[in-house]
Amino acid sequence: MTTTPSWLPSLLTETPEAGFALALKLSRMAVKFTQPSDDIRGELRPDYERDADALIAASHVVAVNFATVAAANSYWR
Repeated sequence: MTTTPSWLPSLLTETPEAGFALALKLSRMAVKFTQPSDDIRGELRPDYERDADALIAASHVVAVNFATVAAANSYWR
């Protein structure tokens, strides 16, 4: 049986910067899984790319994901 490599093998990262990059990836993947169509995501982008509330909401999602990654990494202590 062949398995596909996981896009998320671990929440562990070497540095906070790598953790932030992982938080961004988690956030992007959530959008991709929620709306799998590249075309529809592209069509929706103009609706939110100039919307301050939407951008703040996206930043909040990244922050929540970063908090999760940071906790998994014992806050890089």
